[in-house]
Amino acid sequence: MKTASLRKYRPFHEKFETRLPNRTWPDNHIERAPIWASVDLRDGNQALAIPMSVEEKLEYFQMLCRIGFKQIEIGFPSASDTEFRFFRRLVDENLIPADVTVQCLVQAREHLIRRTFEALEGVPRAIVHLYNSTSPLQRKVTFSNASQEKIKAIAVEGAQLVRQLANEVTDNEILFQYSPESFSDTELDYAYDICKAVTEIWGPTQESPIILNLPATVEWATPNVHADMIEWFCNQLKADGLRDKVHVSLHTHNDRGTGTAATELAMLAGADRVEGTLFGNGERTGNLDIVTVALNLNSHGIETGLDFSNLDEIRMVYERLTRMDVHERHPYAGELVFTAFSGSHQDAIKKGMDIIKKTEKDTGKSKDEIEWAVPYLTIDPQDIGRNYEAIIRINSQSGKGGVAYILDREHGLELPKSMHPEVGTLVGKQADEQGRELNIDEIRDAFFKEFVNREGPLKLRDHDETHVEAANDDGELVHQRAKRGNEYGWTFSLNFEGKKIVTEGFGNGPINALAHALEKEGLKDFKVTDYRSHALTDGSASDAAAYVQIVSEQDGQSVWGCGLDPSIEQAGLKALVSAYNRLRA
Repeated sequence: MKTASLRKYRPFHEKFETRLPNRTWPDNHIERAPIWASVDLRDGNQALAIPMSVEEKLEYFQMLCRIGFKQIEIGFPSASDTEFRFFRRLVDENLIPADVTVQCLVQAREHLIRRTFEALEGVPRAIVHLYNSTSPLQRKVTFSNASQEKIKAIAVEGAQLVRQLANEVTDNEILFQYSPESFSDTELDYAYDICKAVTEIWGPTQESPIILNLPATVEWATPNVHADMIEWFCNQLKADGLRDKVHVSLHTHNDRGTGTAATELAMLAGADRVEGTLFGNGERTGNLDIVTVALNLNSHGIETGLDFSNLDEIRMVYERLTRMDVHERHPYAGELVFTAFSGSHQDAIKKGMDIIKKTEKDTGKSKDEIEWAVPYLTIDPQDIGRNYEAIIRINSQSGKGGVAYILDREHGLELPKSMHPEVGTLVGKQADEQGRELNIDEIRDAFFKEFVNREGPLKLRDHDETHVEAANDDGELVHQRAKRGNEYGWTFSLNFEGKKIVTEGFGNGPINALAHALEKEGLKDFKVTDYRSHALTDGSASDAAAYVQIVSEQDGQSVWGCGLDPSIEQAGLKALVSAYNRLRA
């Protein structure tokens, strides 16, 4: 924005000063979930370039019910025939679950209120959501400089008609909700005055409370200001003996990008109920994303009553029906939110996952009984239907831990820790050369080509235990293992640079024996410094993997090699040969 343009704008506190010197919300904690109210089918739907059809709204409604919403604003039945027909279809075909209360929005205008009650005929239980605009800006622009008294009269007359028509209904239960639209930039005392007038008309009780919904229709200020407004409002209700007869409801928007923060702080300030949409769909920058707030609570161990355990499926249905996309970086639901490209992040995630895996094994506890503590991941991706395979992806910024994680989780290869830098450097270099992310198969192929079962210049053709003739205690000649001190003998059939060699070596195992055999042939210029082996996971092409590290006696260079074979012994020999060939490459 150009500096000259700043003259157009004024700080919010110069227009509306919210004074709450004894605020308590900063010291509070969220300990329970609010009442959730989905407005996807009204507020969300009206923001779509192509609004949902009746059939699409029905599918969306059924998804909301499966997720666990008990209050769902299904539309604005007085606004259009499509909205009216959808409402009537739910009622006429008995499609509203017994534990779900539908909500309909209506402006405080007589003909719209009457049309709304026509739609309500036969509905078991419904919330009539009455609203009118109250802010100075709306009074000036939308209502042509209407006075506070005139705007209040609109609300009062609307509430009286709703009360009258509800009294005439005998076959259903009507609940009441009022919203001073643009509460976020309405004078607080005036907004409360209107809400109190409506409350007196509707006559709530503790057993039958009403809903006072306080919309941040436009997000004008920082989230702490919103929290102050909500606490101030709750304090006024308490002073007037109304607090236990009213559900204070939130309806935040995201114009400043802080809709979630504003909601959570306002919950600390005393709000009982939250309206929002899946993934924050709504006008301009959107409504509150209920998915984010609910999973934020879940991440603190708080039950919400909403089931997002298969979030990918919910996202796919949402995208298909709304024709909107969920951004790759959207909290929890985005394609990349459980993905780490940074090497240090990848390494930390791998270590955290390994600790949980080890704790499961050592304690016998299930994963759900172990406290989640993995760096960079606030929740276990599996708890919302995501896979661990998506956590770490490899590009030129990736590190040794990430590559090792992929080879372990995807291909069953448990690389020794000191092998990680070599492998990470190799794969990172390839990703850098290609200028893109490598997929899991490309990572495997790069590892196999460089490290696994390498043949050339040295190739192991065959090996066997060496036997010799010796006299037993009775003086008879028998065949027995060749032995020299505590070492046994092996015979090796090799090819070196195309030349066939048959030789023998002694050692405490075949790997040491092969090293001795190469030394006899004048081919050993290294020493073995490390050896590891393990069985591969089910479904892998081979049954065993072995890793051997050797160090050059010429320049001190260390290299690793890997061998794969159904025989663990053969896998170890192939690993030594691979390391030898890499050293000479």
